[in-house]
Amino acid sequence: MDTVSEIATAAAEEPPPEPRYFNRELSWLAFNRRVLEEACNAKHPLLERVRFLSISASNLDEFVMVRVAGLKAHQAIGVEELSPEGMTVAQQLAAVTAEVDTLVRSQHEVWAALQLELDVAGMQVIGDEPLDETVEAWLDQHFREQIFPVLTPQAIDPAHPFPFIPNQGLSLIFEIKKGRASVRELVMAPSSLPRFIRIPGPDARYIALESLIRRKTDYLFPKYVVVRGGAFRIIRDSDIEIEEEAEDLVRYFRTAIKRRRRGRVVRLELEPQMPESLVAVVQDGLGAATAIISETRGFLGMTNLSQLVDEDRPDLKFTPFNPRFPERIREHGGDCFAAISEKDILVHHPYESFEVVVEFIQQAAADPDVIAIKQALYRAGKQSAIIRALIDAAEAGKSVTAVIELKARFDEEQNLMWASALERAGVQVVYGFIDWKTHAKVSMVVRREEKGYRTYCHFGTGNYHPLTARIYTDLSYFTAEPKLGRDAAKLFNYITGYLEPRNLKQLVLSPATLRSELIRLVDAEIAAARHGKPAGVWAKMNSLVDPIIIEKLYEASAAGVKIDLVVRGICCLRPGVQGLSENIYVKSIVGRFLEHARLWCFANGHELPHPEAKVYISSADWMPRNFDRRIEYMLPIENPTVHAQLLDQVMVANLIDNEQSWRCNPDGTYSRLQPKPGQEFNLHNYFMSNPSLSGRGQALKKGRMVPKLRFHRGR
Repeated sequence: MDTVSEIATAAAEEPPPEPRYFNRELSWLAFNRRVLEEACNAKHPLLERVRFLSISASNLDEFVMVRVAGLKAHQAIGVEELSPEGMTVAQQLAAVTAEVDTLVRSQHEVWAALQLELDVAGMQVIGDEPLDETVEAWLDQHFREQIFPVLTPQAIDPAHPFPFIPNQGLSLIFEIKKGRASVRELVMAPSSLPRFIRIPGPDARYIALESLIRRKTDYLFPKYVVVRGGAFRIIRDSDIEIEEEAEDLVRYFRTAIKRRRRGRVVRLELEPQMPESLVAVVQDGLGAATAIISETRGFLGMTNLSQLVDEDRPDLKFTPFNPRFPERIREHGGDCFAAISEKDILVHHPYESFEVVVEFIQQAAADPDVIAIKQALYRAGKQSAIIRALIDAAEAGKSVTAVIELKARFDEEQNLMWASALERAGVQVVYGFIDWKTHAKVSMVVRREEKGYRTYCHFGTGNYHPLTARIYTDLSYFTAEPKLGRDAAKLFNYITGYLEPRNLKQLVLSPATLRSELIRLVDAEIAAARHGKPAGVWAKMNSLVDPIIIEKLYEASAAGVKIDLVVRGICCLRPGVQGLSENIYVKSIVGRFLEHARLWCFANGHELPHPEAKVYISSADWMPRNFDRRIEYMLPIENPTVHAQLLDQVMVANLIDNEQSWRCNPDGTYSRLQPKPGQEFNLHNYFMSNPSLSGRGQALKKGRMVPKLRFHRGR
């Protein structure tokens, strides 16, 4: 019989069981690595690859501002709760910090490679290399006239306290000397100045602002010699926590936005070889004793590389794409209400223009028969035609209600501005719930018609934001179905008056019943599989995190339900594990457009795709916040034409894409799919080159039939 010590030794040698979930933060970082990999994708034009690098850097900044800042805050207050996969806060923070540093190093390696290709293509970013006299003279004049007046060198000594440096601020610190006198000087790179300065000439030559400042220190510090120095950049905690006792949400957010600008420093990025004496000055001056210190070799603040993409080089960018305007609305002379009244309409952005959504609201504002407009706004952008239309409608005497979500992260200030403008025009502005975000993307228009009042609705998977609508793939569903009109009215009454909606006919809402309805749908597939019927789930979303839903999917997999998931970003479900999830396949699509639509399909006793399958669009991802802390909707699609468009075209195209898809492996790594020659399928190219999905009236008359797509679940 084994002794106690032998049993203990054997147990110690056995590897711990694999957790049932991937860590949320590490899964997000894996997504951002996929974004970075697109900067290495030789199939993309060169400047588009620079854009992907910039996006990965911008994404990472926001991750540090919010997620890493949150982990550090939990660590500071001693949170002991384990994450779903069993990690402590300290373990998560250590793993995340290491992966962030690895990702940053990869970004710099990618930038070094891209610079070589840019040189060959006639675009150069100049460093400290010698330049000819003509260029030096131009730089000297430009610095004196355009840069020097904006700079404010500040001595660091007892009489000159360390200045405030804003979030993502780039600064240079120097130790300068004149005779025996030594001074430390700080120079902030003003955000009002462009990070890259284009040098005149036929070739596109740029110099970074900090490089130019270094070249001109003799002018900046006359009669002083620069002894040593370096650049640094900071990331501040930028999340806003809502306090339940906040009496006035608008006043609270105005104060919180100001407070956020002075959030604690979470990450301090330093140039290599910065002297320890200067690092200590910076760290002490910023109050960054607990900040994550990172020595970064190369260019600090790669998000600014997006400025280089503005260079007029169409040969180095994607071929321009102009979205189509929905044919069915064109067939009705641009009359949205006439087109929707005839038949429900699906619009697929960005392949079809977001202008149809704008025109829907604009037409409502101008139509004398429209008596009321209700609009939910999560993010609307800085130049919003929809805001203007709502103002026009209110000034025309219509009843206009706008639900403005103040808690939309990093859009709080913009949304406060829109709210003020709308209120001045007479719009009834509502801010929703204190502890829940209103994330549902819904608008409704009440119109006086011959047979009485009729309600027209728009349900979207994306924001009412004209800029992101050009690069995000989303779905817009227009309908005049009376049941949906009544459901939408109850939804708005819930937000504006806390009147809990009862007897909803089609809409499913969170935080009330969305998760439970999803569980019911998966349970139906489990029951079908156990009775030997076809059973399957096809779902597309941005993130899959919720442990309750993940466990239900594991249960479905064990019952034999075939589950295919397209999850762009975070996925905490572990797919393809024998005995746990062998019937679950997960892929991520990263490409020219950001996949943002939420689309869910359930076999309902038939082989997918099938006309009797259940199809839903939604504003929600499968995350605890979407189920428990947000107002979201889930909408069943019953119109046969729209049902077929979503299931047989949009969903199948996502499943069969093999040019910009990554498979999630059981260990949490991702592998890019490698299509066989002649079998390549690019989702984005397909929808850019095929006729509109929104009715195709004229397209069909001209014989431009959308090709039949087929998905076979053989791996």
